[in-house]
Amino acid sequence: MHPELSSKREWALLLVLAGIQFSHVLDFMIMMPLGPQLIEAFQISDSQFGLLVSAYTFAAGLSGLLASTYVDRFERKALLSVLYGLFALATFSCAFAPGFGVLMVARVAAGLFGGVLSAMTQTIVGDVIPFARRGKAMGVVMTAFSVSSVMGVPVSLWVAAHTSWHAPFVGVGVLSVALLLVAQYALPRMGQHLVQDDRLTTTELMTQVLGDANHWRGFALSFFMIFAGFSIIPYITLYMQTNAGLSTDQIPLVYLCGGAATLFTANILGKLTDRWGKVPTFTAVTLLSIVPMTLVTNVAGAPLSVILLVTTGFFIFVSGRRIPAMALLASVTKPNLRGTFITLNTSIQSAGMGLGALVGGMLISRNSEGLLTGYWMCSVMALGANLLTIWMARRLKVRD
Repeated sequence: MHPELSSKREWALLLVLAGIQFSHVLDFMIMMPLGPQLIEAFQISDSQFGLLVSAYTFAAGLSGLLASTYVDRFERKALLSVLYGLFALATFSCAFAPGFGVLMVARVAAGLFGGVLSAMTQTIVGDVIPFARRGKAMGVVMTAFSVSSVMGVPVSLWVAAHTSWHAPFVGVGVLSVALLLVAQYALPRMGQHLVQDDRLTTTELMTQVLGDANHWRGFALSFFMIFAGFSIIPYITLYMQTNAGLSTDQIPLVYLCGGAATLFTANILGKLTDRWGKVPTFTAVTLLSIVPMTLVTNVAGAPLSVILLVTTGFFIFVSGRRIPAMALLASVTKPNLRGTFITLNTSIQSAGMGLGALVGGMLISRNSEGLLTGYWMCSVMALGANLLTIWMARRLKVRD
């Protein structure tokens, strides 16, 4: 454990980490709504644009696997600074890409460097923040996802509409450089994990992480938690438009209300995680998430107010599971293995994301009227996955 920081220094660290999370999440999220502009600018097909979006995800998953072989070999602050600097460079490359090929390479690079940043921020929270306050700390850092939904994406789209598609990437790049400079003052040096056993080779680190049954229970919890959510999430917009009858103008309300709500509830859930305990809070939030997961796949015919109530509950509880889960997972391994464990864990989450979307898509079809059928089966599958995560959480051993 790193020597305890003062309250002021701890908050500065958490705000910088939240800013780093915000920038790389926004870099990923703004690609999808920029689709029409990019397709027109580069004269590419819908499938080629799909490759641009998925390239980031695949690269992020690969980078997690690669990073697991070296992340615990370096001092945390130095490694984060290098990776974040390269991410900023990749984002600027996206902004000034002259053609589709260069943009594709830049997106892959952004994924390779940005994909490790989430794992690094979680690792640093686990290293620096005491176990008793770790839930609240994770809640602060994870508000970055909510801010991206509520403020980042709408502002980026407004800027792009009034200037060009280049501007949002320039903005993320400039923000990243500014945060990188602030991080040099706000983040302490973090090399205690090297002192504990600096003679471990990469092979020995991987062997210790992969040879521990407790770690595999943590991996399973992560996989099924993300799998449950992403068997439903990719098809919400499609279902709301085709089955629930929402217009294109009403769809943003789903994300605006949901993101705004989680902006407040994330901190509340973080505090409850520390007060009630990681496992009890995770269990309660996961059980509550089953209700909106079930309703969101069966809400066709309901008025807009009811739909927004259901989708907002979905945002709150489905994303809320991650706060106690991440606080718990950051504590199930020894500090000198934490970086390797968490980077491997992020790759497993990427696999859960992809497989959940794939299996969910296989369960869904269209009838003769063009409406989605079988979406309800995704919620049944998510129910089973959620119950598995609760079982796994109760079997985890804290080793902080």
